[in-house]
This record gives sequence, structure tokens and C-alpha cells, in this order.
Amino acid sequence: MNSTVLRRAIAPAAGVTTGVTAAVGGGTVGISSYFARQLVTPVVPVDDVPLLAVGADHVVLAATEESVAPGRYGVWQHAFETHARIGEVLDVTGDRVTRRLDGTDFGELRAGQVRFNGYYFCGPPATSLPVALKDIELDTPVGPMPAWADRVAGSDRWAVLVHGRGALRSEALRAVPVLHELGVSSVIPNYRNDFGAPPSSDHRYHLGLTEWADVEAAALYAAAHGARDVQLFGWSMGGATVLQLLDRSWTADLVSRVVLDSPVVSWAPVLDFHAGAHRLPRLISRVGARLMRGPLRARAAGLDEPVDVRLTDWVRRADELSRPMLVIHSAVDEFVPYAPSAALAAARPDLVCLQTWDVARHCREWNVDPDRWEGLVAEFCSG
Repeated sequence: MNSTVLRRAIAPAAGVTTGVTAAVGGGTVGISSYFARQLVTPVVPVDDVPLLAVGADHVVLAATEESVAPGRYGVWQHAFETHARIGEVLDVTGDRVTRRLDGTDFGELRAGQVRFNGYYFCGPPATSLPVALKDIELDTPVGPMPAWADRVAGSDRWAVLVHGRGALRSEALRAVPVLHELGVSSVIPNYRNDFGAPPSSDHRYHLGLTEWADVEAAALYAAAHGARDVQLFGWSMGGATVLQLLDRSWTADLVSRVVLDSPVVSWAPVLDFHAGAHRLPRLISRVGARLMRGPLRARAAGLDEPVDVRLTDWVRRADELSRPMLVIHSAVDEFVPYAPSAALAAARPDLVCLQTWDVARHCREWNVDPDRWEGLVAEFCSG
């Protein structure tokens, strides 16, 4: 999940943008409608970090919160035309940062604007990934859905890897090599309203409450190819989505364990968090949530059907959980607050193992410490 783009998509402080300024005239309901609509509307990515120079083995960028972050990352340029892999920080001088250039997957990286992402591995094609992926198509309620699969010969253990809101399925590629080593096959689906995927009828995200049916198609694919044991992985909204699958799909009978990275285990605190971050009263997020599930949902947020965030509160519903879970979350996550993950672990210590990072940004725990991330996943998934 690209948290910079997503923060831009959530309503900023009243008066900063034309949309919110207009909404202010409508009072609480107007602002709340705007807030809700931004949450469920797919966003258009923007290249927003100045790339000052490109060398044979390094790049020079303007120093920003993202460009100086420790770890290794990907950068996009010109929408999705170019993707490069960026390594460690080599130098920071004034307002410039020099980082190692690990390689360009496709396109040609040039001075200009870029946007950071957590997809150190990216596709298609996934040329930097040490595992070959097969392009497949899943039969979903909204139509044929593109996906990738890595099938380990003779394996009856599969993982379904689900990316976050506004992200690409490349976000999940980091898990494929360690799973492949464990003899676990993988299927990595798109879901409705993704870039290059079929849209829902309203062209809106439903925060996992309908997207789970597209993920179910991935679990069915695994079952059709011999899966007797399915492991679910979810990043950010992908976490909310796989939790809905566990609740609603018969394929949950195949699921043995769940790995959640920076997960939304309850949407209400996420809405409250962003209202507070933008100096809006909590009332705005609460009214926005009511509008999304109520009779004014089409007018307020453009939704064809209700989106009831109360159904996503797995802290409150913790006693309904029945699968072991590894939850990986940064305490300084700037998009999905850490506290609900901690609360879930406290509510179900018999099932939930919480592993905390101290410095990683949203969904970038692997980027900061891949050895730790892969070690935890290998230990949890090898049983």
C-alpha cells in the first residue's frame, strides 16, 4: 500500500483543498461525505519525489521523509512505465540523499519525478524475483481477474497473498521466495478496482467487505490444484480482506494460519486516526462511517451497497477467530495505527503473535529488515 498517495486521498484539514472547502459549507454531513468518498475511491498515483541524478550504481534524490528512510525500496516513474530498485542510503548532504541503485526492472530511469513504493520486487515481468511466476486468470464475481502463481511441484500447501488498498499485487512478492523455499506454492490475485483489473459496479473500494470474494477465487484456484492446506497473507486492507474471507467463505476450512502485515483489523480506528491527523473532530469520521452504511451511501460516497465498518472490528470480534495469526506491524505506522493490532494480540494471546517494528513506515517492515521478516514468516509457516 502506498501510504503517501493514500494520505493524500483522505480528506486534509478543512480549507486546504477545494473539495473540503466546499464541503465545509455543507456542515458536518458535507465534510463527512467528502471524507468517506475519498476513503473508498481508487486514487491516481502521483510522482512526487524529485530524482536529481541517475548514475551507474546510485541515484541522487531530494531528501524527503520517504527518500531518507532506511531499507530498500522500489521507485516508479511515469505512471507504471519504469520501475527501479533502490538500496541503502550512501550519503545525506543538506537537502540531497544518495542511495544505491540496485537495478532497473523495466523502462529507463531518468532525472525528474519518481514515487517511492515498498515493492522492491515488481512485475510484470518480475525479473528481479528469484522465482518464476505464471500468469493466470481467476473467475471472480466481477469477471476474469489477473493473478500470478508460483507452483511448487508436488506441494499440497498453498499461500494466498493479498495486497493493500491502492497498491499492486507486486506488494506481496516479497513473501514468495521464502514460501517457495518452504515448499509452499503461492497465488497472488488482483481484486476489483485494482489498476488493470475489472471494476465493481460502483468503482469503489468496499474495504474488504466485497473484495474477499475475489480472494476466494484465488483460494479456489489453490484447492483445484491440490491444496489441502492454505495460508492467508494480507497487507493493510488485504488483512481486512482475508479476515472477511475467513468469516464468509467455505474455503476457510482449508486455512491453517494467517500472516498479517500492517493490517487493518478494524476500520473505525483508521478513520479516527486520519481525522485526528488532519485536525478534524472524530465526529467527522464517525458520521462518515454511518453514511457509508446508510441509505445516503450512494449520494455520500458513491456506493452501490452498504459498507459497514462495524463488521471489520476484529478486536471486538476476537472471540470469533480460530486460526493462528502472525501479525507484523510497525509502532510508527503512519497510515494504519498500531494500537488495534496490539489490542487484538492482547485479546487473543492464544492465537495472535504480534511482532513489532520500531522504525518502518506503513507495509515496509520487510524493506527495513528483510532477514527478520523472512525469518519470522519461515518459522510461523513451516509447521
